[in-house]
Amino acid sequence: MLYDKWWKILAVILFIYILFFGILIPLKPGILNVSPSRFNAGDQVSVKVEGYNSFFLKEAELWRAFIKIDSTHSLQAYEINVISDTELSSKFNIPANLPSNLNLLSASFILDHPKSGAMLIPSKIILSQDSINLASAESSWLNKTKLKLHYRSSFEFPYRNILYETIRNTFYHVSLWFAMFIFFGFSVYHSIKFLKHHKIEDDLKSNALVNTGILFGILGLLTGSLWARFTWDTWWTKDIKLNMSALTMLIYIAYIVLRASIQDIDKKRRISSAYNIFALVAVIPLIFVLPRLTDSLHPGNGGNPAFGSDDMDNVLRMVFYPSVIAFTLIGLWIASLKYRLDYCSLKIEDIDE
Repeated sequence: MLYDKWWKILAVILFIYILFFGILIPLKPGILNVSPSRFNAGDQVSVKVEGYNSFFLKEAELWRAFIKIDSTHSLQAYEINVISDTELSSKFNIPANLPSNLNLLSASFILDHPKSGAMLIPSKIILSQDSINLASAESSWLNKTKLKLHYRSSFEFPYRNILYETIRNTFYHVSLWFAMFIFFGFSVYHSIKFLKHHKIEDDLKSNALVNTGILFGILGLLTGSLWARFTWDTWWTKDIKLNMSALTMLIYIAYIVLRASIQDIDKKRRISSAYNIFALVAVIPLIFVLPRLTDSLHPGNGGNPAFGSDDMDNVLRMVFYPSVIAFTLIGLWIASLKYRLDYCSLKIEDIDE
């Protein structure tokens, strides 16, 4: 009996694992904010840095700060004063000319330490110049392709600007949608089998998987909306990926409405099975094709990478992949209960007749 339940035990173990490690593993140090952030060429400036999970005071020595314009032009701070574990100030002499033909350009701010590693806040600094002199600029800015930055090798989640602690939602929001498409795919498999062999069990399995997929899809929308509230400062946007996700849910909710509206049982099973097949065919371009053809805030669309080095690292993957497996197994468990309930109800109706 225990042998038959191994996958359920695995689902529980993995779910506890992702809850424990997904919440308790800390984020790497990062830069929360810098101020002021707008300077003119030729200014002598002091930049106050606000750190996150940082140890500026504990590791007061060997800090370096850079204003980085591009891969070859950077400017190093000539003085750094540590105020607390989360605050320090860095002083720069901005050259009289910028290495650009533009009068206004953005630059990234970088902090580096042998133990804490490199921290970056991209495109935060705005630099302006009244006159352009590239020859003078080339001699004033660090013309190096590498700053010899340090990497913090530790069992911590990566610090990502804007995301901060909400990066942990990757284990729930994304995994729920991964599992949802697995259920929809399996449901189509059983729908095809039903249309081919007309076995009632296949129809019941397909229906159970669709209902479970809808449940996970709704949970995915809720966790995604919560994520948007903290990262985009709104519960919902006109982003095409979000709207296509909502449309996907409407398409599958229509499956439930269609199935409930047909009284003839045989006709209900055939039509709902056919609808289920075409629903997945329609949803794939809505979710995976159309958002890639236009601008999108959502990772993986509109030029935003997803599951690359900019979004995921090995520590995140150690929790993310088990979370996909855990939610898939839990969903299959729910679907199996739904199937058994419908199967028992069908048998009871046959007995009553």
